[in-house]
Amino acid sequence: MSETTTTEATGAVTGGVKILLRLEGLTLFAGMTLLYAVWGGSWWVYAILFLAPDLSFAAYLADPKTGAIVYNAAHSYMAPVALMTAGFVLASPLWLSIAMIWMAHIGIDRALGYGLKYPAGFGFTHLGRIGRTATPL
Repeated sequence: MSETTTTEATGAVTGGVKILLRLEGLTLFAGMTLLYAVWGGSWWVYAILFLAPDLSFAAYLADPKTGAIVYNAAHSYMAPVALMTAGFVLASPLWLSIAMIWMAHIGIDRALGYGLKYPAGFGFTHLGRIGRTATPL
């Protein structure tokens, strides 16, 4: 096992904390999707933009470290919350819609166990390993 795949380099939550984080993701997905529905947003826009953050996978073509940085930037709550805040301040329905969809995407990813990535590789996340060697909840 290489140094980049040791537990210290790719630590992950376990047990009840892992379940709680995944339930938080599910709650975020459900809440943002419901808010988007109440908001009256276009479901065509929702469908088109929902998977947009996953375009960040392309950064893994450069190398795992770059891939992790770009993926994590696209799957962190910071940018969509900032976008939502700006959307409220500027009364921008488009920015609010994008922020809701973006947060719904992050939420479902977390609920499914796709956490923030470590530079060791795409399968190493803060919620545990994903892929063939992954362990269940």
